[in-house]
Amino acid sequence: MALLSVRDVSKRFDGVVAVDDVSFEIAEGEVVGIIGPNGSGKTTLINLITGIYRPSRGTIRFGGEDITGRRLHEIARKGIARTFQNIRLFEDLTVTENVLVGADRWIKTGYWATICGLEGVRAAEREAVRRAREVLVMMYGALDAQRDRLAGQLPYADKRRLEIARALSARPKLLLLDEPAAGMSPAEIRNLVDDLRRLANSGIAILLVEHKMRLIEGVTKRVIVLDRGRKIADAAFGVVRNDPHVIEAYLGSSYAHAQRS
Repeated sequence: MALLSVRDVSKRFDGVVAVDDVSFEIAEGEVVGIIGPNGSGKTTLINLITGIYRPSRGTIRFGGEDITGRRLHEIARKGIARTFQNIRLFEDLTVTENVLVGADRWIKTGYWATICGLEGVRAAEREAVRRAREVLVMMYGALDAQRDRLAGQLPYADKRRLEIARALSARPKLLLLDEPAAGMSPAEIRNLVDDLRRLANSGIAILLVEHKMRLIEGVTKRVIVLDRGRKIADAAFGVVRNDPHVIEAYLGSSYAHAQRS
């Protein structure tokens, strides 16, 4: 059984079709990339999976359960976490505190227990901090060395990686990353490739939306290509890279024709 199953999903905005009859599956522990030109529907698709948008048609199942149109917090508690194109950190909180915000999804302590400072609450807090340290170490270790630093003081690339760490603290089964390498240098992308490979080896499934082909090639085993809301390819990176339909979508029909000549 697939971990995530997207079936015939479409999304319309006032007559504009942003996602058009898209279907695919992701298995447990699988790393899948989504690529496509700007405006091809990549982020909209992630928003549909995570409950920001409700599909106009089609179904989305996670772990065999229909989650189509569920609320964001309900979907998150099922085991789906995400990052965004734009950095959304609490810059006045420390690195550790930002990660603990994500852990709030699975820490279960009652109101009165928290007010009274019962031992169960303190134990949960200690476990949350331990888990936060564990997640920070997973992100190449560089974040753990800065765990007491304010998030707003981090270098840009580390802010990006902190967002991933915060998402991981929710203990997801599926992690959705929306352009995590945006604005990174080649060296920073290489570090991110190492980070994501470690996450994949830990058994977390990853759906990666990205324009940086170095990251897609270095991490994913399979790539889905969208163009104008429709899926035009779904195969290994080496196959997709040479697909004339994909080349045309990215570079135009004249370039694709020249490649075939």
